[in-house]
Amino acid sequence: MRNGFGRRALLGGLGAAAALPWDLALAQGAPNTTLRIGMTASAVPLPNGMPDQGAEGHRFMGITLFDHLVTWDLSKADAAAPLKPGLATEWKVDPADPKRWIFTLREGVKFHDGKLLDAEDVVFSYNRAFRNDAPEFDPRGSAQVRARMPTIVNWYAEGPRSFVIETRVVDSLVPYGVTWIGITHRGAWEAAGRDNDKFLQQPVGTGPFKLESFQVRERAVLARNPDYWESARIPKVGKVLLLPLSEPNTRVAALRSGQVDFIEAPPPDAIPALRQAGFNITTNQYGHNWTWHFSLVEGSPWRDIRVRRAANLAIDRAGMKDMLGGMMLEGGGLVPVGGPWNPVRSPRVTYDLAAAKKLMAEAGFSPRNPIRTRTAISASGSGQMQPIAMNEAVQQMLKEIGIEVTFEVFDWNTLLSTWREGAKSPNIRGCHAINVTYTALDPYSALIRLLKSDLVAPVGNNWGYLNEPSYDALINKAYETFDAAAQDAVLKELHDKVLEDLPFLFVAHDLNPRAMTKNVKGFVQAQSWFQDLTPISMG
Repeated sequence: MRNGFGRRALLGGLGAAAALPWDLALAQGAPNTTLRIGMTASAVPLPNGMPDQGAEGHRFMGITLFDHLVTWDLSKADAAAPLKPGLATEWKVDPADPKRWIFTLREGVKFHDGKLLDAEDVVFSYNRAFRNDAPEFDPRGSAQVRARMPTIVNWYAEGPRSFVIETRVVDSLVPYGVTWIGITHRGAWEAAGRDNDKFLQQPVGTGPFKLESFQVRERAVLARNPDYWESARIPKVGKVLLLPLSEPNTRVAALRSGQVDFIEAPPPDAIPALRQAGFNITTNQYGHNWTWHFSLVEGSPWRDIRVRRAANLAIDRAGMKDMLGGMMLEGGGLVPVGGPWNPVRSPRVTYDLAAAKKLMAEAGFSPRNPIRTRTAISASGSGQMQPIAMNEAVQQMLKEIGIEVTFEVFDWNTLLSTWREGAKSPNIRGCHAINVTYTALDPYSALIRLLKSDLVAPVGNNWGYLNEPSYDALINKAYETFDAAAQDAVLKELHDKVLEDLPFLFVAHDLNPRAMTKNVKGFVQAQSWFQDLTPISMG
């Protein structure tokens, strides 16, 4: 028997959208050369090579303005995006020292200001991210990327074309980590007065777009880089206008009125009407999780495994999928069901209300004698899907088995900061769970950063302070395993343990819907959190 969650009741009608933050028509430019995008973020991501606003920031202000040593191949929709060479043409582990990675840099790459890339530029960029005592260190940028490479201990140039990274342990996952650090050069920072705030107004990367203007609460304009080193990816539009439109119905109103061409995450109830009105809707599966992270610190009700299991059994994922108009996959773990790490659905994350109530009774709770707890959520944000409606649905489902939840609503960027600070932070305002969604593209981002006992705040994303030796042993084994099939087997064993212990509430995997006008041509929605804007043209 399914819970009767009405999509209209929870998501609301389109109604009268909130007023747009400024006159978008003033910034449209030539209709055939400007792509206007309505983002879900409440602010424009920082253009510092290590942008904030979650992975949406990396999508729009990371891989557009900057290149990385290794990048993602976002050219296909029918398979998961693999890694490919970026500013490094090749990378390898030093045969004499498996804790030493050597990256060979591409020749002839120019920054936006004409300077040729060399290995000292990469050293400078990594100093900004990881060397706290360097003059160029950028604390805001470092906060976004430090946890992506927790094993890095040293880096340096060996001549103009070779960059070396050293790790404290053998780490087979280094190539994934380097996809997050955008490369700039010291001359750009010097030209900004050695001031990281001023650098935001005049950043210089090697990417397919250049920054033309930036107003953090209003907009950013990216201009085509006609001299981009990868000729096949020279943008086909003259400019991209990025607009922070965090309210879903505002994004829809902007699209319908012709003030934007492309919006992220349209509300599910709007999708049929948008299709009928002639707008294109694109969607695709990819590694992205909509979960609650449970705190396991003293005093948290989620320390009881019976309560965690009951909560997972109480979630009517099929009902949630119907509420979202089919725009999700039913949550089945830290990665979607079907891949090598999670091949079949666990009975621990099916819908069984009777079993959930039985477990709660064993733990001493019921709807008449409920657990009362708080969860941190956001009202919008990168990848949060429809966070208010979805969390209210979860709230009702859990109430039915004797778990009464109240919400602390944070701004998205603040919620991300609180996630990085961990469950023991006073900034969590008494919450014992947090609803943060995240990309799960590789072994580190999908599993390791969330599970390893020494990756608690401030070095990783083990928000709930998990401390399970069997997890650590398998993670260490994965780090030391370079063969892909053997590594997959280790990671499946790790994920099986997670499905037994359930330190998360598994709800959904996003399908990442986007809506756009018929003038938007050439967009390929990759099976990735990141997307390539360079093939897009305006008809």
